[in-house]
Amino acid sequence: MDAAMNYADAASAPANPLARLLAGVNRNVMHVVAAVAATLVVVETGVLLAGVIYRYALHDPLIWSDELASTLFIWLSMLGAVLALDRGEHMRLTAIVNKLSDKWRVWLETVAALIVCIFVLMIIHPAVDHASEQMAITTPALEIPDGLRAAALPVGAILMFLAAIARMASRSSVKQVLSAVAVVAVIGAVLWISKPALLAMGNYNLIVFFVVLIGVCVAGGIPIAFAFGTATMAYLTIATGAPMMIVVSRMDEGMSSLILLSVPLFVLLGSLLEISGLARTLIDFMAALLGHVRGGLQYVLLGAMFLVSGISGSKAADMAAIAPALFPEMKKRGSKPEELVALLSSSGAMTETIPPSLVLITIGAVCSVSITALFIGGLMPAVIATIAIGIVCWFRARREPMPDVKRASIGVIGKTLIAAIPALALPMLIRVAVIEGVATATEVATIGVAYTIVVGLVMHAFMKHLDFKRIYPMLVEAATLSGAILLIIGMATSMAWALTQSGFSAKLVSLMQGVPGGGFGFLLITIVIFIVLGSILEGIPAIVLFGPLLFPVARSLGIHDVHYAMVVILAMGIGLFAPPFGVGFYAACAIGKVSPDKVFNRVWGYLAALVVALLVVAAVPWISIGFLEH
Repeated sequence: MDAAMNYADAASAPANPLARLLAGVNRNVMHVVAAVAATLVVVETGVLLAGVIYRYALHDPLIWSDELASTLFIWLSMLGAVLALDRGEHMRLTAIVNKLSDKWRVWLETVAALIVCIFVLMIIHPAVDHASEQMAITTPALEIPDGLRAAALPVGAILMFLAAIARMASRSSVKQVLSAVAVVAVIGAVLWISKPALLAMGNYNLIVFFVVLIGVCVAGGIPIAFAFGTATMAYLTIATGAPMMIVVSRMDEGMSSLILLSVPLFVLLGSLLEISGLARTLIDFMAALLGHVRGGLQYVLLGAMFLVSGISGSKAADMAAIAPALFPEMKKRGSKPEELVALLSSSGAMTETIPPSLVLITIGAVCSVSITALFIGGLMPAVIATIAIGIVCWFRARREPMPDVKRASIGVIGKTLIAAIPALALPMLIRVAVIEGVATATEVATIGVAYTIVVGLVMHAFMKHLDFKRIYPMLVEAATLSGAILLIIGMATSMAWALTQSGFSAKLVSLMQGVPGGGFGFLLITIVIFIVLGSILEGIPAIVLFGPLLFPVARSLGIHDVHYAMVVILAMGIGLFAPPFGVGFYAACAIGKVSPDKVFNRVWGYLAALVVALLVVAAVPWISIGFLEH
């Protein structure tokens, strides 16, 4: 899966006047969308910060701040999703498509763009109807029509249609478009003609829509969010009499949760950590402490990933913040590049449970689990996983020569510690504030953004290291990544609703309750399921889709929500970074500039250690829930 893969690598200039016109219009529109989305990130942060200041500093809560933030948030989510589509940054599986010839790859890209066009066309009218109905509802604090918020859905759908049609016109020939239309039309006709047979199958028709159809879409490189949406639309149209507006209303519900307001803020915070220089000061301090021991910088990499991970919302961003600062020095000391990338990849897998991971926030939102409890429960499983990888590092480091580096003096350690104190304080501030219940995840993220900006400006006054030209692209990237994540959550919420209404959830609970081995047997099945799903679907899509189905089963078997969440997240993380499909593995190889073939054999030792750590976490619930009792 690749969250930054263009729809067609073999891009060429539009071949005809109509295509050039569409490309030009789309380009100008997307410039405006990017500017609005970047502005919304700033305004959203400002509104939430004002709410925090009034609540905690002035003790005079703003009753309208959350309401305005929620309205801005759905617009930010939809515009971010539009940008992600235009830039080819929606999460999708590319492993199969990339193995094909250029001709077939471009044809599949054409089919993907066509599917997106069809889907958004189908939801535009229901989205307009939904927004119109919401106009009759007045918000309690601002006393404005709620339809102004819901209007983001049809506007976003229209802009997505423009982006997809412009992409298809500029990248594909007329012959490719016509053949893609023919194939999609045939598949649609077969499904429609098979309606009586599908209805006669009862719930077994779910396999056709939610296994076969989604599988074909994902394998063909269609963005996962649209694969979910297309399958749900097809199921509701053919197998039920439910109106299409349900898809839109479920999307609205899934993307409007106040809990998810923290997503763009943590994404922004991760970017700010990197450009402010705080991440670098952290690395310098740990290198001064451990750089002289055998394998010392490997331990520094582990520690840095433990402290920084989870804040940015993107594993690629976490790795990109750490690796360039450490890899050159590690190579100088004799470490093999492929070994470094294997370690980087596995360290990304181990840190998914560390607060304030967006995966934790997503599970809390979609599975009705306390985010505070998840933040408390996530630290010890990550410690166990870190120790497991550290043991592998120790064994492998014994074969390396001692580094020709003198132990840092107390003065150097003290100097780097002073410089690193602001960076060390931030993750501690975030985790302690949420764990102690001082503030919500969204409020802490807001405080973290303000803190990082202030500290970064103070540091810039002395070191002049900030590049202010990076701020606007950073805001656009925050909106884009947030939109890609939130659209998946919205689409998967619609899909989960369809599965629930079909009665599948109840049957799944009944089936899973009878698995051999009781609760632990169910945990073992969960581990296998989420390692596979994490590899194919990536983390958040897998959790949003299957979490609401499997968490009730876990509860019925007496498994604590937080314990189950930790098993799910660690399993998903292993799948995410396991070759041959895991996107995290290829992201680590790209960041380390090493061929995946060279890393392939070296990563398994680390992944095996993580599997052992996961089995320990699954077998010992106290690791996840022991601190919840105090």
